[in-house]
Amino acid sequence: MTAVLSALRVALSALVRAPLRSLLTVLGILVGIAAVVVVTALGEGASGRIGSRVESLGSNVVYVFDTPRARSGVKRARGSAAGLTDADAEAIRREATAVADVSVFTSNTSQVMTAFANAKTQVMGVDLFYFPVRGFELATGRLWTRTEERAKARVCLIGPSAATNLFGSADPLGRTLRIGKHPYTVIGTLVVKGTSPFGEDQDDRIMMPVGTWRGHVQPTLGNRVHMIMASAKGFERADQAVQEIESILRQRHRIREGNEADFVVRSQEQFRTTQERILKVLSVLLLSVAAVALFVGGVGVMNIMLVTVTERRREIGIRMALGAQPRDIQLQFLIEAVTLTALGGALGLLLAATFVAVARFGLGWAMTLGPTAIVLAVGTSLLVGLLFGFLPARRAAHVEPMEALRHE
Repeated sequence: MTAVLSALRVALSALVRAPLRSLLTVLGILVGIAAVVVVTALGEGASGRIGSRVESLGSNVVYVFDTPRARSGVKRARGSAAGLTDADAEAIRREATAVADVSVFTSNTSQVMTAFANAKTQVMGVDLFYFPVRGFELATGRLWTRTEERAKARVCLIGPSAATNLFGSADPLGRTLRIGKHPYTVIGTLVVKGTSPFGEDQDDRIMMPVGTWRGHVQPTLGNRVHMIMASAKGFERADQAVQEIESILRQRHRIREGNEADFVVRSQEQFRTTQERILKVLSVLLLSVAAVALFVGGVGVMNIMLVTVTERRREIGIRMALGAQPRDIQLQFLIEAVTLTALGGALGLLLAATFVAVARFGLGWAMTLGPTAIVLAVGTSLLVGLLFGFLPARRAAHVEPMEALRHE
């Protein structure tokens, strides 16, 4: 331990004697470490954001999308009579043992008018099962009743963003809005839901009974819906729910095994996995760029240390003449290299922390400077010092004392 402290003291004094050279060497490591920490913080923050956004879709939700397919050489249009229907949702509710609730929805973007403003927003036709499946909650007012749903009553619920766009600071509850030529009464407002994993504002929407939507907003042939959503009975049964829904719909749509279906079933966990896989690929690419910067910084450290060994050959010879062993010389120069990279790592971590704070609180980016990023910064800076400082330190340890003493 005494030898290490003595070598550290000598190393620090040598670095102080050449401040400009030391600063330029540290700068290369600083940039590389800062880049690594920022990328790691961005990955951790984005991963957390993905998790929260996927959770905002609901609890263990399974999605069934309508996908037109060719029949007898002609591709079915989305507006045709075939496709997903209320009857499909009812069959899933009745036959799928791994499913807790099933809901349907259909939607379009419409121009909505009020006494305060006009704006385009998403208008959705849903049933009452939609709210527990997707996890939407009422802020004020009430849901429509079963009777109103069957009677296709012109009532609706409104999200916070849509309420602000259409009513400003006024309370929308009990007021009337117009879509096309039909007026609708706002009977409830929704709790803030946030942005979905697909970048959609889940609060910029108006919801009404699905029958009302079909009858007045966009007349639809039959009881077709754009999507069916089911809530599985627990996370561990989501895959079973997917298999059961596929089997039920293939039977109802008379699609033989092996043939292309006119629907696609996806679980909530599959969305999470896909987005996290994309995030990992992007993180690897960004870390590769940061690693290149760090490698260049390490090469700079090695270059400077080799020059330092050449310039201090006489000092090395004097130390050896006074009894210093080769391992003492090697330790000294190795500690000098590690000190340079450790200083660069500390400054890089400080720079990265500043950037993360500005990006997170000033720009609203999803970034988190967690323990992983800090450990990575410290460990990487020390490792770079050891790897790129070893060769110069070993060369210093093998200097011949007599030749070194003759060196000017």
